[in-house]
Amino acid sequence: MRTIELTYPHTLVLEELPKTVAAIGFFDGIHKGHQKVIQTAVDEAKNKNMESAVITFHPHPSVVLKKDVQHVRYITPLREKQEILQQMQVDRLYIINFNQELSTLSPQDFIDHFIIGLNIHHLVAGFDYSYGHKGKGNMKVIGDHAKGAFSYSIIDKVELDNEKVSSTKIRELLKNGEVEATNELLDRPLSIYGIVVDGDKRGRTIGYPTANLRIDPNALLPKIGVYAVKVLYKNEVYEGMANLGVNPTFKSGVVEPSIEVNIFDYNNDLYGEELKLEWHKYIRDEKKFNSVEELVEEISNDEAKIRRYFSK
Repeated sequence: MRTIELTYPHTLVLEELPKTVAAIGFFDGIHKGHQKVIQTAVDEAKNKNMESAVITFHPHPSVVLKKDVQHVRYITPLREKQEILQQMQVDRLYIINFNQELSTLSPQDFIDHFIIGLNIHHLVAGFDYSYGHKGKGNMKVIGDHAKGAFSYSIIDKVELDNEKVSSTKIRELLKNGEVEATNELLDRPLSIYGIVVDGDKRGRTIGYPTANLRIDPNALLPKIGVYAVKVLYKNEVYEGMANLGVNPTFKSGVVEPSIEVNIFDYNNDLYGEELKLEWHKYIRDEKKFNSVEELVEEISNDEAKIRRYFSK
């Protein structure tokens, strides 16, 4: 998959671009609803013998449009988004820089520049997709803006248990630690990459060595607590438990949570290595313990629960 970053106005030459079928949207999470939009574009591209593309945006429009929003955390930061799209066999990814200038483009100018101007012959979008200044362009009027230059498909909402699958719903679930329900909406485990960095090395002294992960600060994490996780490293998959939190038994005044992972039945040195972490089940809240012995007993219970969970 080829990734092309664009700002307005882009300098790509229409005649040099392949005829393309594109899915358009922000696609944070690439959940089941997004997948239907993207898969429709990929299948249509194969039918038409054209290239497939995903057109997305960065940063999230709210960072530009809402003065009270300085920073957005993403269910799928760009790297994770790219990896999933590659697996879905998308040929090219257009990432449009969402800035003040782009936000003031009229719907017609947006379509002329970023759809017709990218040689898009068929566009696929969700029923609620909007574009152009103040979102005045939408899928009800896109035919007027297309002016016959491209055809389009509108994908209806995807529901699970009579509720729309949405990034907003996933964010709510993660706030409550409900990663199993999240994974159902994503149709895959929520995952994140992290580099193993130096920690306090306290885990070794209590019989539970941990890998401390430095992760993308733009990643949206579930609520603080202990989780059943899987760790992917060098094409191997390991089970384990992760503590996402501030380690209140040993520290005070820490605000930003960290991730420590105990990988079951694994003792090799991982410093400097990159791991992929999958969140599978919320086990319990993070707690402050009165003694190390109390902590060790609780960790032992966590391990037993998680091993039972994965052995089902």
